[in-house]
Amino acid sequence: MAEGLRPFRLRGRGGPQKFGVAAGSLRGLLRKGCRLLQVPLAGSRLCLYEDGTELTESYFRALPPQTELVLLGPGESWRGCASDIEQFLAAFSSQRDAVVEAARKLLSDERAPRRQKLLVDLIHNLSENILAEERGDDEKWFEGLESRFKNKSSYMRYSCESRIRSYMKEVSSFISNVHPTARDAYKGIIDLMSDKLKSVKYNGCYFDRREEEAARLCTTEGWFSCQGPFDRDDCPCKHSINPYSNRESRILFSTWNLDHIIEKKRAVVPELAEAVKTRDGREVNWEYFYQLLFTVHNLKLVHIACHKKTNHNLSCDKTKIYRKGKQNHKIS
Repeated sequence: MAEGLRPFRLRGRGGPQKFGVAAGSLRGLLRKGCRLLQVPLAGSRLCLYEDGTELTESYFRALPPQTELVLLGPGESWRGCASDIEQFLAAFSSQRDAVVEAARKLLSDERAPRRQKLLVDLIHNLSENILAEERGDDEKWFEGLESRFKNKSSYMRYSCESRIRSYMKEVSSFISNVHPTARDAYKGIIDLMSDKLKSVKYNGCYFDRREEEAARLCTTEGWFSCQGPFDRDDCPCKHSINPYSNRESRILFSTWNLDHIIEKKRAVVPELAEAVKTRDGREVNWEYFYQLLFTVHNLKLVHIACHKKTNHNLSCDKTKIYRKGKQNHKIS
């Protein structure tokens, strides 16, 4: 390379493709850029990609090699990175695929970590198909799932039902730890809880975006937010996810936990067994334990990184363990 020539990365106002151009002066770089990008030399100018600062000869000499520049033709302007964002937003509604491709081209030559992350996030978000519900409208979302799932909500309901069923199995299997004289009563409560769960389809609506009001776990169009850790107002990392958006988000959402605030294994189930054993003629308030075990009264959605594995040191409300007065076992 001849002495005095320095390399720069040059692109035009209307496209993401970048070119390597070497020059020893601003005028020389401008001439080469105009020939390369087929832009009229008269009225053209160069500016910084980052913030749109227009170059002068003295400013040009102070630039480090490989600085990214934008060649502007007559009447064109550049406001830095915001101009790229404006172009993406303007094209989003009608040219989403083109925007994704443009972002991928930018990413292939991008070196700044923060800008790399922004481009990756943009590509991920624009590749989403949140509004699609039926299998035929988003086949990729269903990859790896059984053919019996015809829409997204049916799978998400099944996913939630599976979690709730697993809790019921844990409660049932604990019967071996119950005092022999109380096992029949414990089994009777299990049957009542099981009937209740069947009547509400195992609370599958918790993950069904079409039944958001009943679920109270998601916000809008299937977005879910981390509700942990339990001893703070909200998630400090502001985790959120929409498992309906794409296959990757669906898989990632499966790692989130439904966390019992008053812990199931350490507190709720042992307390239930003890209540049955020591009831002494009193009627166990099984519906209170049902709320703690299977409903959002005591369950919250937690990103795996926010799920505390340590003892929560919370216990059941002693005033609610037994019923006050006579009540029947009608399942509502």
